[in-house]
Amino acid sequence: MKHLFTSESVSEGHPDKIADQISDAILDTIISGDPDSRVAVETLVTTGLAIVSGEVTTDAYVDIQEVVRDVIREIGYTKPSYRFDADSCGVLSTIHQQSEDIALGVDTDSGKEQGAGDQGMMFGYAINETDELMPATLLYSHHLLKKLAHIRKETALMSYLGPDSKSQVTIEYSPDGKPARIATIVLSTQHDADVDLSQVQSDIKKHLITQVIPEDLMDSNTILHVNPTGRFVIGGPHGDTGLTGRKIIVDTYGGYGGHGGGAFSGKDPSKVDRSAAYAARHIAKNVVAAGLATECLVQVAYAIGVADPVSINVNTKGTGKVKDEELAAAIGKTFDLTPAGIIERFKLKRPIYRKTAAYGHFGRDEFPWEQLDYVDKISNAL
Repeated sequence: MKHLFTSESVSEGHPDKIADQISDAILDTIISGDPDSRVAVETLVTTGLAIVSGEVTTDAYVDIQEVVRDVIREIGYTKPSYRFDADSCGVLSTIHQQSEDIALGVDTDSGKEQGAGDQGMMFGYAINETDELMPATLLYSHHLLKKLAHIRKETALMSYLGPDSKSQVTIEYSPDGKPARIATIVLSTQHDADVDLSQVQSDIKKHLITQVIPEDLMDSNTILHVNPTGRFVIGGPHGDTGLTGRKIIVDTYGGYGGHGGGAFSGKDPSKVDRSAAYAARHIAKNVVAAGLATECLVQVAYAIGVADPVSINVNTKGTGKVKDEELAAAIGKTFDLTPAGIIERFKLKRPIYRKTAAYGHFGRDEFPWEQLDYVDKISNAL
């Protein structure tokens, strides 16, 4: 039967995403100087202030002030009127060394195999409704905001735009489960105080919606809400405090599949919250690309200090060509899911994390966990 599903995204200028990008920029800078660093960095941003905290063990030197201000500047917070700008905001750092108790399970100096940096369960998901094997609702939500950021930074079409924005896309699905039409789009964007709502609405429709959303998915009944409160001048950290790790559904699958609860940004790859979630997405995507299912949800779980996962679960929602338990067994034989194996497979001890911190960690071919390099291997294993 027909049904509706909705996903949202937030821009790089959203307060929570500012925090994510700062945390990942610090991570990138640290592992550039010392790839074996242990990093768990959290950031809070509010009116005129950025606070960086967390646990780090490294031989690298990082100028926290410089990294934080560079991120804020690149996002676009350069006006004093924003009450949060790169040159005048305060930057506080309270970073300290990682717990030695945690390090016991992760360090390999004693010859012991590297264990997981924490316990927990991680999920990966793929579905064949888009070329990227991602949910269409989330994909279009991300694309709207990426295009809006391009307009703001690279063109003069909407010079009144501010960095903070949010999108939401609702798709009506046909009885066979395929996207039939877009029912509703919500787009809220920060703007200068002297701009009329009617101009914002007209420009968004002309320069954004029609450029991103396929024409065949829109019809006369599609609802478009642009700045539905009527005004969005106060935005960014002055309008709402931002914290690392508060947009985990935006970062993953937009409400589809499952989520173990762990955030990604600011964590080095020894933290399976991050690396195993990437591995689970890699598995799910290769399973769907191999034609073994049209939809695939993979769960892996770990114990702190233990290398191998304690469980692997697969749910193809009834679309699998083989039984889910057979597929799970084949995955366990085909993919190295130890922390060291995941890190080596994706070359994760590189400064690749800042660009993951806005517009989603999945569905973007620039990341190694998105490669379809195990399609034949998983097929042959069955």
